[in-house]
Amino acid sequence: MSPVRRCSRTACSSPAVFTLTYVYADSTAVLGPLATYAEPHCYDLCAEHAERLTAPRGWEVVRLPTEGGQPSTDDLEALANAVREAARPAPGSGTEPVGQGVEVGRRGHLRVLRSAQTQPER
Repeated sequence: MSPVRRCSRTACSSPAVFTLTYVYADSTAVLGPLATYAEPHCYDLCAEHAERLTAPRGWEVVRLPTEGGQPSTDDLEALANAVREAARPAPGSGTEPVGQGVEVGRRGHLRVLRSAQTQPER
């Protein structure tokens, strides 16, 4: 089976680029970008069939704007900045103290620790 989804129209083997969904309660046909995955109540359409789409009398066709397939350089830069920010250590956070806890319980491989009481020097 081919990973490329095909147009739902009979005898059309063109790749699908739009998804058509009917909203019966509002008498509306919504044509938007290709959905992430195929759903049984939606129809995938090629560019030619999407362009020629008409709705039944009394129905409205809503054509959602489609974006280009490539992210802009601004999007990529924003993503890179977010990753850098997430990788940066929090301000004022030192290393985690080691060996200062007292084990008070255990469940499987998990341990419950309580901070050890430090004895004041005299």
